[in-house]
Amino acid sequence: MRKNLFVCSLVVAAASMLGQSAFASENWVGSWKLNAAKSTFGAAALTRTQSLKFESTPAGIKLTSEGTDPEGKPMQGEYTSKFDGKDVAWTGNPSADMACPKRIDDNSYENVWKKDAKATMTANIVVSKDGKTLTVTQKPADVLATTAGSVSVYDRQ
Repeated sequence: MRKNLFVCSLVVAAASMLGQSAFASENWVGSWKLNAAKSTFGAAALTRTQSLKFESTPAGIKLTSEGTDPEGKPMQGEYTSKFDGKDVAWTGNPSADMACPKRIDDNSYENVWKKDAKATMTANIVVSKDGKTLTVTQKPADVLATTAGSVSVYDRQ
């Protein structure tokens, strides 16, 4: 009986560790810098220079962004999520107070931005197969606001 309890404990511990390592397998984790030359911005896009940092934490993956807006003013934002499609608070984003990131696979996720509980933007984030490039395609929720869309390309640092 004790032997079975010990073996079961080991199996539970191993499964727990495997779950944690799978969580860390999202290939967007790391530091990224915007490559403006490879990116396309709508006239109303919010940023022109930016760096992103995704890091694994006990609470989930933390995204920190730093950059400048089109007028050169500093911008900084962050959220922490389990990338499970649940809303989390997003600070520093003038177009959103909530993020709703949902993991698609190890190389991609979708993030619905929300302001006052209303969707404002959908961003699709994809890491290239070689892991060197991260592409963020942003589409505004308002189909008439096409000037806010963009395709931002980031290089791994």
